[in-house]
Amino acid sequence: QVQLVESGGGWVQAGGSLRLSCAASGRTFSSYDMGWFRQAPGKEREFVAAISDNGGSRLYAVSVKGRFTISRDNAKNTVFLQMNSMKPEDTAVYYCTARAGILTLTNAPNEYHYWGQGTQVTVSS
Repeated sequence: QVQLVESGGGWVQAGGSLRLSCAASGRTFSSYDMGWFRQAPGKEREFVAAISDNGGSRLYAVSVKGRFTISRDNAKNTVFLQMNSMKPEDTAVYYCTARAGILTLTNAPNEYHYWGQGTQVTVSS
């Protein structure tokens, strides 16, 4: 079992930056692939980024590539999402996710088994 708690959400002006953190419980954090998804009002949940269990591989949605960076610190059981050059369309609730590490990263939400409760990110124009 893995419990995930997100933090770092808030309000930012367009062009600004935020850094989200996700703290995971459990002693096997380093065996999990980690991901971030987001959901805007009235829209489906969408993939943002994922990182492999050892941090060696990353996957990004086209909409955030070059602006967002996912990273992890296995010693601290934490995964991060650095968001730069933010846009109003980045406004959403951001969710941290985890799944047992497999060879290939995925952007499919049904492949992730554990979810945090989400943190709100609002970008004003």
